[in-house]
Amino acid sequence: MRLLHTSDWHLGHTLYDVSREAEHGAFLEWLLDTLEAQAVDALLVAGDIFDTSNPSAEAQAAWYQFVAKARRRLPRLDVVVIGGNHDSAARLDAPDPLFAALGVKVVGGLPRERGALNLERLLMPVHDAKGRVGAWVAAVPYLRPSDLPPVAEDAGDRLVEGVRAVYSEVLQAARHRRQAGQALVAMGHCYMTGSELSVLSERKILGGNQHALPVELFSDDVAYAALGHLHKAQRVGGREGVRYSGSPLPLSLSEAGYRHQVLLVDLKGDVLEGVQSLPVPRRAEMVRVPARDAATLEEVLALLEALPALEADAEEWRRPYLEVCVSLPRPEPSLRQKVEKALEGRAARLVKLTPAYTGTGGALAEVSPGLSLRERTPEDVFRARYARDYEEPPSEVLLEAFHTLLTQVQEDAS
Repeated sequence: MRLLHTSDWHLGHTLYDVSREAEHGAFLEWLLDTLEAQAVDALLVAGDIFDTSNPSAEAQAAWYQFVAKARRRLPRLDVVVIGGNHDSAARLDAPDPLFAALGVKVVGGLPRERGALNLERLLMPVHDAKGRVGAWVAAVPYLRPSDLPPVAEDAGDRLVEGVRAVYSEVLQAARHRRQAGQALVAMGHCYMTGSELSVLSERKILGGNQHALPVELFSDDVAYAALGHLHKAQRVGGREGVRYSGSPLPLSLSEAGYRHQVLLVDLKGDVLEGVQSLPVPRRAEMVRVPARDAATLEEVLALLEALPALEADAEEWRRPYLEVCVSLPRPEPSLRQKVEKALEGRAARLVKLTPAYTGTGGALAEVSPGLSLRERTPEDVFRARYARDYEEPPSEVLLEAFHTLLTQVQEDAS
């Protein structure tokens, strides 16, 4: 049978106050087409459906519309979704009666009844093209410390051991239910050891990075573990069958170079046959000027004026996001105006303007370290602070303005 693994949609995300709604809409339509074209039997979404625990009405509508369209176009498709650390568990779980009637399994938070795990909600059989059960999915959502059972005082890292206990119980229950030839599949939203942190991914989950989970959490009989949380797609601990799919969209400018994808997972009986990466089309490019480091204002303006022109029929949401990084040896009060003027008629839209200061970066105490603050004149302090940011010394005009202000303050205080 064939699974499709994706995660970290972050519906409702904005990039420097620019809505990503249209980009997310294009991704979801592409995903529906891909599910159909690739004859996928089950869709696994490993957390962070939404960007915040209180998503906008538009973000929620996109989620519900996707589920409705998937059910109409692919009535036999099994869908399993878990909550992530950005999601509200209660919000995801609220429509469960409706989703259950549609054959969609959503586990927003860890379900318990009378203190015991509700295994009926955490386990789901998924079916192959002939309608036979091909695998059992152990769908464990993002675990908060309050979800974890107590463990012995001498058990080592109590948070890690608590997570291990939850996964162990759920996976063991799945083993009891599956029959010969049926695969064991796990889902989780967590941070694992042996993984490479992505720039924007939350790092302080479950008590911080020191509580990273071991890949041994998933024993060898787990054919595939579909993970979410890290935005950079990767294997964990060199295991082909333990994977982060990564986010389908770059969620920061620094993620522009990531390979954004979904994963096709083929199972043959109870073993993993192969994993195939399907790149998600980039609908709005991300551009940095200069491509690396910073450049002088004159160099940057020349590079901006050489960018492609804006086409008359271009859709606003398809315009490239632009970050500009300018090296500043001196103050440049009209920096933004000059950059925006150079961008007139260009396709790229400025979302981030980053000044790179060329000063020493040192603290005041590092300048003439033998002098106390009492022994320094106001101009000494001003010059030292200015040198921290700027390579060139302050101009005579700026010094004159400083002394005028200083005189006024001293007169007012007398």
